[in-house]
Amino acid sequence: MALDRRAFLTVTSRFGLASTLFPGILYTLATQADAQGKAASGTVKSLSAAKITPEMVEQAAALAGVPIPQQDIAMMIAGLNDQRDSYEPLRKLDLPNSMPPAFLFDPLPPGAKVDSTRETPVYSKAPAIRTVSSNLEDVAFDTVPQLAELVRTRKVSSLDLTEMYIRRIKRYNPLLHFVITITEERAIAQARAADAEIARGHYRGPLHGLPWSAKDLLAVKGYPTTWGAAPYKNQHFDYDATVVKRLDAAGAVLVAKATMGALAMGDVWFGGITRNPWNPQQGSSGSSAGPASTTSAGCVAFSIGTETLGSISSPSTRCGVTGLRPTFGFVPRTGAMALSWTMDKIGPICRAVEDCAIVLQHIYGPDGEDETVHDAAFNWNADFDWKNLRVGYLKNAFQAPSPQHSSAPPANETAGQKKQREARMAISKAYHAMRVYDHRYNQAALDTLHQMGVTMKPVELPSLPFDAMTPVLNAEGAAAFSELTLTGRDKLLTAQGPDDWANIFRVARFYPAVEYIQAMRAREMAVRAAAKIFDEIDVLVAPTGGEQLVMTNLTGNPAVILPNGLRGADAPVPPAGIPMEYREGGPGTPVSITFLGGLYQDAKLAAFARAYQNKAGFLGLHPKLPD
Repeated sequence: MALDRRAFLTVTSRFGLASTLFPGILYTLATQADAQGKAASGTVKSLSAAKITPEMVEQAAALAGVPIPQQDIAMMIAGLNDQRDSYEPLRKLDLPNSMPPAFLFDPLPPGAKVDSTRETPVYSKAPAIRTVSSNLEDVAFDTVPQLAELVRTRKVSSLDLTEMYIRRIKRYNPLLHFVITITEERAIAQARAADAEIARGHYRGPLHGLPWSAKDLLAVKGYPTTWGAAPYKNQHFDYDATVVKRLDAAGAVLVAKATMGALAMGDVWFGGITRNPWNPQQGSSGSSAGPASTTSAGCVAFSIGTETLGSISSPSTRCGVTGLRPTFGFVPRTGAMALSWTMDKIGPICRAVEDCAIVLQHIYGPDGEDETVHDAAFNWNADFDWKNLRVGYLKNAFQAPSPQHSSAPPANETAGQKKQREARMAISKAYHAMRVYDHRYNQAALDTLHQMGVTMKPVELPSLPFDAMTPVLNAEGAAAFSELTLTGRDKLLTAQGPDDWANIFRVARFYPAVEYIQAMRAREMAVRAAAKIFDEIDVLVAPTGGEQLVMTNLTGNPAVILPNGLRGADAPVPPAGIPMEYREGGPGTPVSITFLGGLYQDAKLAAFARAYQNKAGFLGLHPKLPD
């Protein structure tokens, strides 16, 4: 056996195949062959009993895209069967979603250091206290500093504020489908405690007594944590996530577990589609669908979302709110659902940049559990002199969309094929018109920055295959939810299309381990390339979405996404026939702009974004919801 394994390792290493012939390929082929052979007798061997044959190796090698000479296949068989049998004990282990792999992703390039000196945060001057009308809902869309001053001065009680937001949640949830669980009993108790403490002169800070919603992947003791997915809709944990504990310590009041796309994808969850408050005929985008929608609809003071590859950026844009995606390794993920251990990030979704900064100030830093978290400081200073920051803009991304060209129809096209081609062309034309229309808002952002006296350096992203690196997310997700695939419980997920998790996890099981490692090596190249960019500038201005979104989620750089205006009455409408969750744009809907920063420079980045938000004049815009 030792000789067989040595021969196997020698051959597979020659062809870059160690662990690349993923068991899914050979399992499938072996099981099919065994099932065919046993069908007549009505007995089928277990997967571990089905043996791999040379013919299966040839087919698997073809799927893996790795040629293996015929003479080398024979000596691989014993090793492959031996290796394949080793998977079964691992699958029998109890590996909960909370158990991370024995490796860590660190976004810091070689030689980089972080500032760990914590300073007292400097918030903006307290806003003037205004008279609160008898209708408390007049303050529903106030910012965190505005609400904080009302609660601190006892012009509004935390209990009244909490009950008002809970009433709004109950009123608008049937329309927007943005909350899974209202944590009413917990919230009322917290609000009463906050009022009592403030009355005694014990004020914890600007979040004290303010209601918030949590994306329903954060564990909260005593309430279900559903991950937005039917297989887990009755799931409970007997502990609170670190972020929940820290907001409890700040005196904030949790009023709701907000919806999320199932297992952190999109806005489709087991109860429906979360809607965009600006246009309830559209989804709110995802996967932080509920946090963005509840904040946009004036049903909480702030929310907590997460992003792996756009899940704060996209719903913040769609719902016209401000999102802060922190540097990877700034906020501990203990007690949060894991999708990708090397890409998941937790961050605030609020109405204003300073709201986000205040929330981040209370949730960041090591907790002794999440080993990816650096002891870096987030020193918010509302008076920071942002004018000394070096600013760049993503030159190519701000160029006008290229004219759309139609291709000639193929020869011998049937009537049915022609109809399908014309339908695709119509959709493509509609989306191109939307991109052309939205370009004006990107250009307006640059104009506003020029008015602020900002000199911007043109920047180009490194020429690296970022999209080719993103399968690491799918592979990690497939591992995190391996049980779903192996047991067939993935069929319980609401979305079952080719681009939904159930199918993506199956496909990911064929992702070679060697290619995963190669992608991570390429990712390290991206980390170092991004570091060079932010050695030369402090802030990078970019349209939300596109290649920068992929790159910076891979490299772990922070982003602030903020509203950048509303589309006019002349805005192109989404093409007809598009499913609700994919509809976007159209008259009266928000657009956004994104600011990117260096690793653990989130405070400087937020200070610059706040200056832009104050200048641009879109702060305070909110949707008009029915009474």
